[in-house]
Amino acid sequence: ATEAGRKKIVIALRMADKGTIAPAAGPESHWLIEESKRWYNDSKRLVSKCSKPDYEEFKKIAISTGLGMVVMGFVGFFVKILHIPINNILMGM
Repeated sequence: ATEAGRKKIVIALRMADKGTIAPAAGPESHWLIEESKRWYNDSKRLVSKCSKPDYEEFKKIAISTGLGMVVMGFVGFFVKILHIPINNILMGM
């Protein structure tokens, strides 16, 4: 999107917050404005309900994320190790 297009969207969203829609706004932009407002309100509600994790919860999340990365790394490594000889057999023929 161009800078002018972004400015039009910002202006339309501000007008939608005031309860007025630009006269040139068609049904597509009205839909975009309504969906943007709904997404903004849903996001605001989600952030207000979220809480900062305590140390124990953070530690569990960090450990499980780290283990997931290690497992995915090993899977990728073994796939690559198996791929090299299979590729050499197929291309060698």
